Amino acid sequence: MSIGQTSNHPVVLYDGVCGLCNRFVQFVLARDPLGQCRFASLQSRFAARVLGQHGRDPSDLSTIYVVVREGEGTPQLLQKASAVLFIFVRLGGLWMLCRPLAWCPVGALDMMYDILARRRYRIFGRLDRCAVPSEEWKERFVEV
Repeated sequence: MSIGQTSNHPVVLYDGVCGLCNRFVQFVLARDPLGQCRFASLQSRFAARVLGQHGRDPSDLSTIYVVVREGEGTPQLLQKASAVLFIFVRLGGLWMLCRPLAWCPVGALDMMYDILARRRYRIFGRLDRCAVPSEEWKERFVEV
């Protein structure tokens, strides 16, 4: 799947070997019955290409990103807490209660995100390789 095929869907770029990140992807999949979100690991060629286009280091696995394309313009790249909040709001329902967090200073939210990101492997574990999505979810992943 290319960026053109994902243009109507935000693409979540996550660390494919992180236990927390994989649990987060499973969480979103279970709560996104309309299939709004797509996913690609940070270790994928797709992520390397998109991050490179935005001047980001594709080898930095400490940040979650969401690629949002509005119309024909260049995709916007959300990161860290802004990316997570975007996903929660996109899920709707009770997750919309997270929306007021957008009024908090981004620096403060990102600082909390960074604290968790530094400890995520220790707390949630690290996989030997990127997890392979089940057949049920495979079409929601940009590269498998």
